[in-house]
Amino acid sequence: MTWHALDGRDWAKATAVGVAVSALTAAVMVAGLKSGVSPLPKPLGLAFAETVLRRPLPLPVGLLFHTVWTTAFSLLYVVLFRDALTFLRALWLAVALWLLVLVVFFPLVGWGWFGFAVSPKLVVGAAVPHLLFAVLLWGLCRWVFGREILDHGYRTKNFEIELGAGPRKPR
Repeated sequence: MTWHALDGRDWAKATAVGVAVSALTAAVMVAGLKSGVSPLPKPLGLAFAETVLRRPLPLPVGLLFHTVWTTAFSLLYVVLFRDALTFLRALWLAVALWLLVLVVFFPLVGWGWFGFAVSPKLVVGAAVPHLLFAVLLWGLCRWVFGREILDHGYRTKNFEIELGAGPRKPR
């Protein structure tokens, strides 16, 4: 795992991917909540925002929290794994975030460890959007970064070169 120094164009691409992943996952989650399919009592971003600000808030505030969070972790994925933006790496990130939700954010908003204070269904209810996050993050990165991912040709401007290890040989 290497911390990659991105150029301005890659920052813009990665940010666009993060915002798109956020919008798509939010649309699915809101649709699930509105239709009664989702076991969550409200969007987690909204519940977290209400907990932090200690007052009821409209849905767009929760969606803003969700967008900032999702975009930040999408950027982290690209910065850490720019040389190989694989599905497995996106999936591991999603699993780590899902576990963080279950043991930190659910208790923080009053839903208990793993959401058990509301329902055991919250475990799966939280897993689905995180799996969707992994698929969308990986797929959109493949689309936006294109050929550079397929042949793993991105090998410049990372800390290994800046620290004097020299460029890697092409595969």
